Amino acid sequence: MRIKMAFDNEKYINEQTSEIFKRVRKFKNKLYLEFGGKLLYDYHASRVLPGYDPNIKMRLLQVLKDKADILLCIYAGDIERKKIRADFGITYDSDALKLIDDLRGWGINVLGVVITRFENQPSANQFKNKLERRKIRVYIHQYTKGYPTDVDLIVSDEGYGANEYIETEKPLVVVTGPGPGSGKLATCLSQIYHDYKRGIYSGYAKFETFPIWNLPLRHPVNVAYEAATADIRDFNMIDPFHLEAYNQKTVNYNRDVEVFPILKRILKKIMGGESFYESPTDMGVNRAGFAITDDEITKEAAKQELIRRYFRYRCEYVMGLTDKETVQRVELLIKDFNLELEYRSVVEPARWAALEAQKRDKGNEGIYCGAAIALKDGTIVTGNNSPHLHAASSLILHAIKHLAGIPDKIKLLPPNIIESVRNLKTKILNEKSLSLDLVEALIALSISSTANPAAQLAMEKLNELQGCEVHMTHIPTPGDEAGLRRLGVNLTSDPNFSTKDLFVS
Repeated sequence: MRIKMAFDNEKYINEQTSEIFKRVRKFKNKLYLEFGGKLLYDYHASRVLPGYDPNIKMRLLQVLKDKADILLCIYAGDIERKKIRADFGITYDSDALKLIDDLRGWGINVLGVVITRFENQPSANQFKNKLERRKIRVYIHQYTKGYPTDVDLIVSDEGYGANEYIETEKPLVVVTGPGPGSGKLATCLSQIYHDYKRGIYSGYAKFETFPIWNLPLRHPVNVAYEAATADIRDFNMIDPFHLEAYNQKTVNYNRDVEVFPILKRILKKIMGGESFYESPTDMGVNRAGFAITDDEITKEAAKQELIRRYFRYRCEYVMGLTDKETVQRVELLIKDFNLELEYRSVVEPARWAALEAQKRDKGNEGIYCGAAIALKDGTIVTGNNSPHLHAASSLILHAIKHLAGIPDKIKLLPPNIIESVRNLKTKILNEKSLSLDLVEALIALSISSTANPAAQLAMEKLNELQGCEVHMTHIPTPGDEAGLRRLGVNLTSDPNFSTKDLFVS
């Protein structure tokens, strides 16, 4: 079954490029563009807009790179508290390093890194030293004095003027960074202040994919964005400033609307009475809504994303990573669309697989885990845990056997290889767990493939799992989660632990 597409990437790049350069010309060829969201691997966007290239922003930067400098912002507080990027499981400072490497891999150089709201935090200083010793330019920006109420102090040499000025050469300066609150806006405004003191009449614009301003407020795509940011309490709203100025309903989110009056006053102060913008929507350059080719498909995809987010927050709650209000906010969004969790097709099969494992080992105590995957042809394949394999390992082996047309009775992992890995874990590495997690199972599969043609054939099918939907009845262990992430599946799980142990390595 061919996956239905609902987004035209080429139209998007053409429209987005045109809109950005139009804004550059408006400000006499010097624009600071706040670039929100993920530059690479924007899987949220690709899930709610089927067909959206998760790396399309990087493709856009490739088109812009000859006329654009790139600045990367990171909040010193995020470095200090080791904030984690959930989709990769790495800290924000590690993500910044990865982003620089990724940009270079796409032929795009970063002009420098700005550490924002710097207060001499030890971890931020270490990060600064690490970058500078790798020949990457680092700029330090303090918390802006007077922000947000004292505009005269903000727009002064003690406010934005206290920040180090960053020399840029190209007409477009893309200011980006990992996660919300990285200091992108303050960096843009600080630069504009310094430019105006030097007689350079630069301007500001914002590029953020979500919410999509020309879709309805309660469109599932926009509601899915609310769900994605429930933990930071973002919510969508009709832009009141745009409605008043143009009598047109457009969608924005609360933080942009709340900060707009302050931002407008700051820009007017810097620019000597001009602000150019009447609303937060005016500031944006996003054209994603114009590249949607099938609205019904996007609605369905976004409803599925709502359910995914709910499962994720429930798991984060039991792990102590989020609060109950976050879970309740997304639960209310799901109820608005009258959705049941079983609307996600892999939920019930995974739970049945857990029950099957329990029946198989009737009379034995233990935790029984089930897993299910929906392949791209619509087939549901299941797996469960056993003394030899985790449920995720069983699932993936069953899935690739199905894709390769290998009969059930043929074993991909011979007993001697499984036993060899188990001995390594228990007798040499002193681990308690006997069964193989997904990463271990995939390594064992690669070893088996050298002598087993069926294992080699099955391994070749692993790439076909990317983008498939997976549900597990228990929170995956680190080895299972890492393996599933690398395979690129869309994972959800029930908020149950797979072991009674408090520490899982």
